[in-house]
Amino acid sequence: MATLKKNILYILSCITIALLLGVNANVAMAHQGHNHSHGDGHNHGHNHSHGDGHNHHGIKKNPQKVQGKTPITSARPNAHKKGHDNHAHDDGHGEKDGPDIGTMIMHHITDAHEFHVAGDFSIPLPCIVYSQEKGFDFFLTNKFHHGHNAYHGYMLEHGVLKSIEPAKDGSPFPKDYTGEIHLKGHDEDAHVTLNGKSYPIKGSSNLLSSGSFYDFSITKVVFTMLVTALIMLFLFPSIAKAYSRNEVPSGKQSFFEPIIEFVRDDIAKPSLGEHKYKPYMPYLLTVFFFIWITNMLGLVPFFPGSGNATGNIAVTLTLSVFTFLIVTFSGNKNYWGHIFNPPGVPMGIKPIMILIEFLSMFIKPFALMLRLFANITAGHIIILSFVGLIFIAAHLAGTAGGFAASILSGAFMLFMNVLELFVAALQAYVFTVLSAVFIGQAIEEHHHEEAHH
Repeated sequence: MATLKKNILYILSCITIALLLGVNANVAMAHQGHNHSHGDGHNHGHNHSHGDGHNHHGIKKNPQKVQGKTPITSARPNAHKKGHDNHAHDDGHGEKDGPDIGTMIMHHITDAHEFHVAGDFSIPLPCIVYSQEKGFDFFLTNKFHHGHNAYHGYMLEHGVLKSIEPAKDGSPFPKDYTGEIHLKGHDEDAHVTLNGKSYPIKGSSNLLSSGSFYDFSITKVVFTMLVTALIMLFLFPSIAKAYSRNEVPSGKQSFFEPIIEFVRDDIAKPSLGEHKYKPYMPYLLTVFFFIWITNMLGLVPFFPGSGNATGNIAVTLTLSVFTFLIVTFSGNKNYWGHIFNPPGVPMGIKPIMILIEFLSMFIKPFALMLRLFANITAGHIIILSFVGLIFIAAHLAGTAGGFAASILSGAFMLFMNVLELFVAALQAYVFTVLSAVFIGQAIEEHHHEEAHH
């Protein structure tokens, strides 16, 4: 039985990376639109015009002076009015004067189908979609031209891949149409018009909803996890081979050996016991280094970094589910007895305690998920908020105000970046040590002293 349990744990730890690579952030977090605000004055975003059916996407390079000051470019572009009574909206809101810092922050912390480099230059990522009607489709996201065009019956709505469904009369959207599309409505009423016909749009199938296709696209989050997996697959097999040969530590082995020993001696052994920690070491090492390396890549502000993987709740949910499965399948008789028959509890309150203990099985991984997600997301939001303060000051007080704010904000950003380097490792440690504690509680043996008491 022990050998079988050990083999199951090894298999789980080995497929952890493989399963994480398949996590699509579209499942749990809505993507934001492509609204980029840059210091060079370029502004490109999604405008949905209501009234004439047209959707205009302008790039504003020379903002007009307001009250003698040159404001920075707003993240919400001007919608071109057509007709005497045509109201333009951007993402359901009216045009705002000044920098839209909230949109900028949400754009950077949420997932995307491309890596924005500078100005209008972006690195597109591959879309991999499957539907029963259309089969498999493989293409790059630059086919959408930042969400302006349709391609093979698909479109990007606010950064989320959607399928253009047949019209009410049953006529399908032309698959070979690759031109500009005109989006109307919002949410469930969203549709596109072409040649006088209205075609509803529908999202992909996921854990929370059913759709018309399956989305396996490589987004920024998935790309970051792929890079993390490649780094781990490059580093650790060679380190393990050096250990098997009893070689003197050198190079990368000498760097990682203290960290591996730290996970073993300060996390696994105290939580799991001197004689029971070995079967769980592969998982604990995998999850520790995966979170740490992914967090470090997220702090790199340019390609191939900047992917906020552990700031995506789908990723932290997957990690927590692995811990939950290992705890559940490792639980011994003593563990389940404490849940469904708490010892030393009066019969009157035993049903309440059983309910609490049962709910705690799910509350523990839920807390793991939220702790990692919230801490990483909060750090990114704080740093981006300091960036936004510079543009707000420039908008309110001109260039001099922006320069003065940049000095103060720059100092705080430097401090927060250094702190984030520490948090990147700290959150990997916290997640690993709590996972080890929960597993240790599941495999803890019943003590005779406790039974006698």
